[in-house]
Amino acid sequence: MHNIALALQENGHTVSGSDDEIYNPSKRRLLDAGLLPAEIGWHPERIHSGLDAIILGMHAREGNPEMEKSKELGIPMYSFPEYIYEHAKDKKRVVVAGSHGKTSTTSMIMHALKREGIEFDYLVGGQIEGFDLMVRLSDAPLIILEGDEYLSSALDRRPKMLLYKPHIGVVTGIAWDHMNVFPTFEIYKEQFDLFLDTFESDGKVFCFSPDQEVKDLMDRNDGHQTEIIAYDKIGDDQMKEMQIFGPHNQANLRAAELVCNELGMSSEVFMGHMIEFTGTAKRLQKLIDRPGLKVFFDFAHAPSKLRATVEAVRLEYPDYNFIALYELHTFSSLNKDFIMHYAGTMDHADKGLVFYNAHTLAMKKMPDLSADFVKGAFANDQLEICTEREQLETFVTNNKKENTVFLFMTSGNFGKLDINSMFD
Repeated sequence: MHNIALALQENGHTVSGSDDEIYNPSKRRLLDAGLLPAEIGWHPERIHSGLDAIILGMHAREGNPEMEKSKELGIPMYSFPEYIYEHAKDKKRVVVAGSHGKTSTTSMIMHALKREGIEFDYLVGGQIEGFDLMVRLSDAPLIILEGDEYLSSALDRRPKMLLYKPHIGVVTGIAWDHMNVFPTFEIYKEQFDLFLDTFESDGKVFCFSPDQEVKDLMDRNDGHQTEIIAYDKIGDDQMKEMQIFGPHNQANLRAAELVCNELGMSSEVFMGHMIEFTGTAKRLQKLIDRPGLKVFFDFAHAPSKLRATVEAVRLEYPDYNFIALYELHTFSSLNKDFIMHYAGTMDHADKGLVFYNAHTLAMKKMPDLSADFVKGAFANDQLEICTEREQLETFVTNNKKENTVFLFMTSGNFGKLDINSMFD
């Protein structure tokens, strides 16, 4: 949400906003732009008839006082994806969807297009080198969109990806996530069937067929009006010159290549541009690279992402001592009915630790978890489980050895752990 505020201000709009929680880097960037609210919280007196539009994020819950005031005054209200579509409805729209790999694939497409000098708008869920914001809104004829399957707003319970009406799309993989809004895997999978129904009449979607759930999606929709095209990973030989690694990135690269082909870029040109691609912030982001020590950070916040990331690091560093640390932070990951899906996800590490804390559980109004239950859910007797940052710091200190690679994975912050300072 703060990125769209910054993008709109850059376009000359007068922008204001409200939130009940604002953290860095959003807080700092809003402050620097003069957009940080003077007070945290909801203040209906700030809503007036002179406003042209309201854009809703997910923190504006049903019954929000500012939302209710907007309804009374008849001010047009858009969910985030509704507003993006209104801006993009006359553009060619590319939407990258899937349970994992969305941000990386979208970033690869953006990198190649920028290197080729092609003008485009975009919406992506990560910070990318060479791009100041995660949203761009201009008069470019093309827009590249990361198609999130989470809900649009409190007033619109549809997944964001269902509102963009793509001409070109990707489904990178399907693995159950967001169980707080999709209580069964069947309901979650149905969203991708609905996604295919949203394509423009001449639409085309690339689907990663080695993923069994994606293959099932393709089979269920055989004969669909949207052209469905299967794809696989790029070859190992094509990865040798790349700065990124892992089988999941081989799949992401193929998807990005196919989209760029569809936009008129040859595979040779695309691959040439990708040699310079260093990845996306918080997606196998290299924090430290010294002789005998590698430290990575990844956003991996779901079982399929965790497994893919751990396997990628193991394959890239087979002769290193591999230490993996994971924080349970999302609603799904802390849910006793869902956590069993993490079984075996960290088995490729030489030593692993799972961290969670009582504050996160309390903030999400969830019951406590026992360490024994968590260890049992991961089905790995070698895992250490901890709930205090001091235990986490001790674990890291005790495992600093020659030829070690550390992988930190969370959508949170490990209890405000300063990872870099642990290796000074």
